[in-house]
Amino acid sequence: MKAAAQTDNEALQILLENHSEFRRFLAKHVESEAVAEDLLQDAMERAISRQDDLSDTENVVAWFYRVVRNVLIDHYRSKGASKRKTDKFLEELLHLEQDRTPPDDELKAAVCACFRRLLPALKPEYAELIEKIDLGGQAQQDVAKSLGVTPNNLTVRLHRARQALKERLKQSCGTCTEHGCLDCSCA
Repeated sequence: MKAAAQTDNEALQILLENHSEFRRFLAKHVESEAVAEDLLQDAMERAISRQDDLSDTENVVAWFYRVVRNVLIDHYRSKGASKRKTDKFLEELLHLEQDRTPPDDELKAAVCACFRRLLPALKPEYAELIEKIDLGGQAQQDVAKSLGVTPNNLTVRLHRARQALKERLKQSCGTCTEHGCLDCSCA
């Protein structure tokens, strides 16, 4: 048993001595030093839990590089799955925005006009999006193309612009906004 413990300690010592080399290897393959350090810690945890897989004749450094590569592969698989989920969510948001029908003329007349005087209080890029899309009726794809952004990015920006306007309306109109600003009396 002492021989195995001594071998485990030697293997751990070799891994610690090569820590910076492993970290440099990971840093070349990921987006930041922090991610490289996190992945190296994950690899160390795996190596400690799987140290029984290391045979006496196997090179510790080569064995650990296999563990590091597996951690790196798992990182990119996870990152890819996360990106696919985010893209699908943004695509659904965009689709929902396209299906939205504009209010009819009667409803437009009843809606609070306070928002028009609040537009200049928003960030200029937010005001521009609301004016072009919500007030001007331009298609989101056209606006995205003219701004040089993806439709998904535009959807997120438009959502933020609307939220900012909503907050301004709450500050300006108070309880009127709780009921959708219909028949507003705050002007």
